[in-house]
Amino acid sequence: MARLRNWQLFAVCVLTWGTTWHAITYQVGVTTPEFGVALRFALAGAVILAFAAARGISLRFAPRQHAWFALQGMFLYGVSYLCVYHAERLLPSGLVAVGYSASPLITGLGARWLFGVAVSARFIAGGVLGLAGVALVFWPEFGQARDAANTTLGALFTVGAVLLSGVGSLAASRNGARGLPFWPALGFGMLYGALCSFIAALAGGQPMALPAIASWWIALLYLSLAGSVLTFACYLTLMQRLGPGPAGSIGVMTPLLALAVSMAFEHYEPDGLTAIGAALAVAGNVLMLRRGTPAAVTQVRAGAPAAE
Repeated sequence: MARLRNWQLFAVCVLTWGTTWHAITYQVGVTTPEFGVALRFALAGAVILAFAAARGISLRFAPRQHAWFALQGMFLYGVSYLCVYHAERLLPSGLVAVGYSASPLITGLGARWLFGVAVSARFIAGGVLGLAGVALVFWPEFGQARDAANTTLGALFTVGAVLLSGVGSLAASRNGARGLPFWPALGFGMLYGALCSFIAALAGGQPMALPAIASWWIALLYLSLAGSVLTFACYLTLMQRLGPGPAGSIGVMTPLLALAVSMAFEHYEPDGLTAIGAALAVAGNVLMLRRGTPAAVTQVRAGAPAAE
């Protein structure tokens, strides 16, 4: 991760997460969201910890450190993803992607409130501009949601996913600032997220039989290895360099790729608002990520990251 530049980390996250919205559709409806999320992050966490052990990284930690790993994992890889999977059972994936375009503002404002990270007016303006742009891209899909009850419930799941993942991102930022090692925090965090999902499946009495469908297994491997191991490593590295707010701008750009995937595989037909929305989303990202925006958080002051 240290050898990759910021734009490379950003590109990996956008290219991979922009396609995982579609990959999730191959699992939703075949197994329950709880079982799907649990398997995804159990596999991803096991791969990361095996990688860390092979590199000679110690995997011994005190209970207090495991508590922070669990906090990061439960929110960033557990309950937030349960909300995403449930939302995609009720809404088109594009609508869920629109909700996640609010992640830069959520994480940026959360970092300001919890850690005292400076948030500039330019950053807020860029976040609002990006949010407006992605909303325009997917605006026609709102008119296709005919079931009011399902739409409302799906919207609530989407809002919950954004807020919960914001808590997980801030916990990961805190763990990095406190010097907790990167790979163990990622691997143990994913295992704790998987455990959270397994408990939810058991509590709900849900079936946990493995399906004999090739597309489900291919999606699981892609979501676990590319969408979780590789991409979260890139995202958390970028977050340590730039801060949780600017790194969250990935959540603005990924729906644009999700749009292209929908056009190719889901017969999505965009209209004139698409080009305008795409331009606004890109402009918002440029505004937030311009050099000089005060949001980097690698310096530690009183145990919390501080802006330079």
